[in-house]
Amino acid sequence: MTKNTVLFSFPDNDELAKKIVKKTGFELGDLSIREFPDKESFVQIFTDVKGKNVVILCGLDIPNRKLPPLIFLADLCKELGAKKITLVSPYLGYMRQDIRFNEGEAITSKSFAGILNGYFDKGITIDPHLHRYESMSEIYDFPFKVLHASEVVAEWIKIHIKKPVLIGPDSESAQWVSKVAEKAGAPFIVLEKVRTGDREVEISVPDVEKYKTHTPVLVDDIISTARTMIGTVEHLKEAGMGKIVCIGIHAIFAGDGYEALKNAKVCDIITCNTIHHKTNRIDVSDIIVKELV
Repeated sequence: MTKNTVLFSFPDNDELAKKIVKKTGFELGDLSIREFPDKESFVQIFTDVKGKNVVILCGLDIPNRKLPPLIFLADLCKELGAKKITLVSPYLGYMRQDIRFNEGEAITSKSFAGILNGYFDKGITIDPHLHRYESMSEIYDFPFKVLHASEVVAEWIKIHIKKPVLIGPDSESAQWVSKVAEKAGAPFIVLEKVRTGDREVEISVPDVEKYKTHTPVLVDDIISTARTMIGTVEHLKEAGMGKIVCIGIHAIFAGDGYEALKNAKVCDIITCNTIHHKTNRIDVSDIIVKELV
């Protein structure tokens, strides 16, 4: 796809876009996205797309703000003769509501996919919240490639952290944390819930004495409100583990999430650049480029 390809980037992803363009030789498209006074979206491109492959880089955090201009941009490129339109969404929103938990609720993951289905020929995302869906094809009509950040996270840990032990906050994280640990050549443990009564549950840190001299690295895919991570930090400290490093793929940090995690007095907070944030130190551009070229 390298030749004859234009990449348009939403403003939040400009830094990642520059890395991708440098590594691929894509043309960086000239794009204007703004709002009218009545908050309707305005979209304009200044790069010829006729007969070209178009890549749109748009992380879909804060999706209610980004969806209309994304659709308008894709439709505009198609109208102006683009050959193929690929969506690169390092973080893909609206994946958590994958079932009707209560009567009358919208299954928004399906509805959101239904909107995007009419506008793209291919999609690429990184570690989406695939819980009850086995694959993206269950809700998306176009090929949607799922990439994984475990390799780049593991490489960062190998280079920057001395004698790490990876920590999973719960049993659901075990499979993902184990993959990162394997690639990093590091041990891992997963916090365990121990029921002590009908309504009482205690959290234990297994083999804690074995890893007292290690650097605990708490790893999770999404840091949203950060409350799960903060709770895990508290359990690790109670177990006598200090200098805790927190690593997340997607830095949502809703509300006061970032400040709250900082106030938990962790040693460091690191995230991937799937969502632009001051904690971004792990670059995912290489894994995206491999899929694009």
